[in-house]
Amino acid sequence: MHYSDFGLINTKKLLIRALRGKYAVPAFNFYNMETLKAILNAATQTNSPVILAVSESALKYMGDDILMGMIRGAKYKKNQVALHLDHGHSFESCKHAIDIGFSSVMFDGSALPLSENIKISKKISDYAHKHDVSVETELGVLAGIEDELTYADSHLYTDPDIVADFVKQTNTDSLAIAVGTSHGLYKKKSDSEKLRFDILQQIANNIPNTPLVLHGASSIPQKYINDINKYGGKLNNARGINATQLKRAIKMHITKINVDSDLRLAFTAGIREQFYKNKSITNPRQYLNFAMDKMIQQCIDEIKNIMGSANKA
Repeated sequence: MHYSDFGLINTKKLLIRALRGKYAVPAFNFYNMETLKAILNAATQTNSPVILAVSESALKYMGDDILMGMIRGAKYKKNQVALHLDHGHSFESCKHAIDIGFSSVMFDGSALPLSENIKISKKISDYAHKHDVSVETELGVLAGIEDELTYADSHLYTDPDIVADFVKQTNTDSLAIAVGTSHGLYKKKSDSEKLRFDILQQIANNIPNTPLVLHGASSIPQKYINDINKYGGKLNNARGINATQLKRAIKMHITKINVDSDLRLAFTAGIREQFYKNKSITNPRQYLNFAMDKMIQQCIDEIKNIMGSANKA
């Protein structure tokens, strides 16, 4: 199946519009029907374009047929929604996503030697572009843990001096960069840590026509941390990226921001609250609907107050 059969759009078209309009398109990760519905509900309410992000492990969890069945049955504004493979780690995983109907893939070769990253990225770009699918690649390394396939112990900033040559050799459509964000809940050790806007500016100057992407950029709202801890959880010292810094980055060619942890927190906080307040609850629809509403509101907040993508669909 081709993604156009599902009314999807590739991310290149969305990101070029965002680059010109000085806003970012949200890439929200989902794992099941409830999280998918929450993202699409928020996008519809705000009239925002949106990228539905699915990691390799999430795709394995849902399965091809169930995932694409949900996409086919979902209600959304045509040609304003992309389905994106987040952190594909091989040519085979990216090819598989393209073949089943994804409109966009990311190859994460950041842990590889530069020559190998370029080689595989180019191979994926060649295959993807034959199918009118867009490609995101990555330079630099983000510390932290996203899932069992995406993790690193240390951080390596993107080298601005090699980005232009990398984009030229790989023919990538967008580039994920490392300027101080991290995967997971623990993005920094103190609130005083800032993104490296000097590096970001150099990168933007060197590849002004290439959309730039931030991974690991969740803001980690303290209200969800507090609720989770209040209702039986235990999350200590979790810190995210300040919204003010993210909005500044958007003005400097960041056109796609990945958000995963914030949505997990909102959903989890909703379920924990329901279990804590209603000890006899057994109907999944009750607590899942409550959790879904929490996630919808978080997505709306991100769209309106960080991305600036409301009414851009």
